[in-house]
Amino acid sequence: MRTEWTPEDLPGKAFYTLLTAVVVPRPIAWVSTTSASGVDNLAPHSFFTVACTEPPIVQFTSVGRKDSLRNAEATGEFVVNLAPEPLQREVNATGTPYPPGTSEFDAVGVAREASRAVRPPRVADSPAVLECALHSTVPLEGCTLVLGRVVHAAVDESALADGHPEIGRLRPLARLGRDEWSAIGEVSELRRPPYRP
Repeated sequence: MRTEWTPEDLPGKAFYTLLTAVVVPRPIAWVSTTSASGVDNLAPHSFFTVACTEPPIVQFTSVGRKDSLRNAEATGEFVVNLAPEPLQREVNATGTPYPPGTSEFDAVGVAREASRAVRPPRVADSPAVLECALHSTVPLEGCTLVLGRVVHAAVDESALADGHPEIGRLRPLARLGRDEWSAIGEVSELRRPPYRP
């Protein structure tokens, strides 16, 4: 037996809360942007994935018109920083709704480093970063899908094994339902079987 709902059964944020408890785990785009006036912003977005392979495009969703969205639209650039387990408290704290004009880097005490191809800074202690040029935005009801073409990627050498990012060294965080978080647990390897007619 299942409990059944429609969006009409759970009005307001109730259905959103259901979705985020079922669509799990969700990787976190820790997005850094710089405003047109030069203020660096940093915020976690847990609606995040790869959108295209050639050209390489990633996407995150801004729920409401947040600084990440406004800055990316104004400047055409952003950086996706991998949110690592050792910085969980900082990642969470940068989700606080600080007023515009406040830099979460400074408010939370997150170290910056210069990006190579875009103006917004990277998170210095993030093991992997994707520097992006804004490709496009797609307005939805109350949300905006933000697509960025990856123009530069950088991975800390300590997170590489044989020249490839290694999950146990990246230690990415994920969001679950409510205030729940997750880190990498057991990892298994399973190759996709080829089709044999």
